[in-house]
Amino acid sequence: MTVIDANRMHEIETRYPEYFHRSFRQRFGGLMILIATLLYSLYAVWFFDLPKLFAEAHWERVGIYLSQWVSYDVQPEFRIGDDGSIDIRYPRFSPLGDNPHPDWLVNNPDGSITVSISGTSRSVTVSKNETIVTAHGVSVPVEVSSGAPEVVGPVPGWMTVYDDNVLADLGFAGNVNISVDRVKIRKRFIGWANFIFDTQSSFFDKPAGEVIGLIVSGPRIKPEQSNLSLAFDDVWNNSEWQHGDVWTKLFQTIVMAFLGTLLGSLAAFPLAFMAARNITPNRFLNQILKRFFDFLRSVDMLIWALFLTRAFGPGPLAGSGAIFLTETGTLGKLYSEGLENIDNKPREGIQSTGAQTVLVHRYGIMPQIVPVIVSQTLYQWESNVRGATIIGAVGAGGIGLKLWEAMRTNANWENVAYMVILILIVVFIFDAASNALRHRLMGTKAH
Repeated sequence: MTVIDANRMHEIETRYPEYFHRSFRQRFGGLMILIATLLYSLYAVWFFDLPKLFAEAHWERVGIYLSQWVSYDVQPEFRIGDDGSIDIRYPRFSPLGDNPHPDWLVNNPDGSITVSISGTSRSVTVSKNETIVTAHGVSVPVEVSSGAPEVVGPVPGWMTVYDDNVLADLGFAGNVNISVDRVKIRKRFIGWANFIFDTQSSFFDKPAGEVIGLIVSGPRIKPEQSNLSLAFDDVWNNSEWQHGDVWTKLFQTIVMAFLGTLLGSLAAFPLAFMAARNITPNRFLNQILKRFFDFLRSVDMLIWALFLTRAFGPGPLAGSGAIFLTETGTLGKLYSEGLENIDNKPREGIQSTGAQTVLVHRYGIMPQIVPVIVSQTLYQWESNVRGATIIGAVGAGGIGLKLWEAMRTNANWENVAYMVILILIVVFIFDAASNALRHRLMGTKAH
């Protein structure tokens, strides 16, 4: 066992004071950060009133909206006449077309109609005097012969009785609304209805094999147009999904992002040389340009889009201009900071040979700054693809406005899902392309 005397201890303390004489911040810094984080969290809970927010939130709507992203519903309505006849009606824009005959609706010999909501476990039988709802292993009759619908027997938990109607909730499969003279059914299906051909198409409701046969070798449906051209027109002009308009707006968004970023980088590049202190030794000019960059990027792209839509009207020009202004400020700042951080030795070496200023910049500065320019510009380009979607919602053109219109109706959530998926695919493709291009230009391997 080694014994350290007082002199040796004093020598060690003198040599390593950071271990033996730590400051208050070093001793209690971690604890202070923990306490500050806890206090801020409590303040945020109080400021945003999170308990009330979570208590009053409509969490059930999350499931409804998500289900509508991946499904559609059909809503037949059965109107019961005084003579006992049952008239079946569908909404004007039913996914089944103008003359539907679904196989899940059966006319019984006794005049009643049975609708299969989900196989045999959930069904509804509509007759003159009563409607029988079968679900969760029980069948519940609802009499409709009196002034108000009346449930026969105990009312199950999935059925709600109101003054003039009875609502049966069958979960994701749908629901049934029963009143005295009519029964309205909502039956839900997984998938996107009429995604290829809408109800007005000549190919609507035909099996895939028959459609392919007509396109390849079948007789012309319209004498003046080939079946292939007709099928393409029907898909492109699909009235329910509007593929042509969606893809056109998506292309506008991509063009807006590319054009705005390209023009912003072209404007920022020469300005950055004048803003960099080590390149342009004019402090007044440096500060003016840097404050100019700060101004352009401090005004959000969305605000620039609002200004420009007022000036030029709604459309892609306003969107491209908003991205151009924002990127001039952002890239100008990034380029100038990159120039100020270069190694001056190569530049000074070329200057000592008496080379012209252009050659000094070309061989002494550009090899060092090109990786920064390429990396930042490509990153901003892919970021602006996402940003162009947002500014489109305020009238700057592109798919953003289309997406906002679909969300505002609060009914076309499958169309919202379609456009969101397209945007995600485009963002993934641009991310991969910009990464590959960046690594190729910089001579590194992508991981």
